[in-house]
Amino acid sequence: MAIDKDKTSFEDTPLVRSEYIAAMVHLYRGEQHRAQIWRTRLDVTTNWAVVSIGALLSYSFSQRSAEGSILLVLGMYMIFTMLFLESRRFRFYDVWRTRVRRIEENFYVPILRRDLTSPVENWGFYVAQDLLTPTYKISFLAAMKARLMSNYLLLFFVLLAAWCVKVWQARSLVPGRHLDVIDAIALAGISPWFQIAGVGCIYGFIIGVVLFVKRSQRPEEVYFGNRTVDSLDDVG
Repeated sequence: MAIDKDKTSFEDTPLVRSEYIAAMVHLYRGEQHRAQIWRTRLDVTTNWAVVSIGALLSYSFSQRSAEGSILLVLGMYMIFTMLFLESRRFRFYDVWRTRVRRIEENFYVPILRRDLTSPVENWGFYVAQDLLTPTYKISFLAAMKARLMSNYLLLFFVLLAAWCVKVWQARSLVPGRHLDVIDAIALAGISPWFQIAGVGCIYGFIIGVVLFVKRSQRPEEVYFGNRTVDSLDDVG
């Protein structure tokens, strides 16, 4: 079959405005869907963490024995595992969220303002480059801090408070004696220093992340910021 050399190839045909807008709309919808899927996965992990803590507290405080403290320590590491998984998912979510925000700021905002000057010059090149070679936008520890500050810090505080209460209750489990803290922890059947070291390691790591890891912007801050638009005069 002969090829018509006079016929212009698809790659050489200039992109018209309507084609460009249609392509950008579909790209935005696709990236928005991806961000929503990963956002839902974050919620699932958080929900499981909350349900697990509720079950741990209910079972631990229903027992008068000291073994409940061991269960709470194990629960701390179980919730930390969920935090680890959620931090990894948050990094993926942040990739799609960043693309969506870049398209909103540089494509839709100029159209809505009737001023086709984008805030970021050559923004399309950066989006295209990220599509070719996707990269994480934040570090793993920054993602972990983001999830800690949003949800998990309170959950870990509840577990630590429950563990302390359980240990304090164990001091009066032996009739006729008022045990000190170390002896009360030892009633669980595991070395008290092993338990204390386990609690100290996990909470020492959490404190280190909160204090020394640079904080990333929360999703609501990225979208809404701290400035309130009171009137149409504030826009533009």
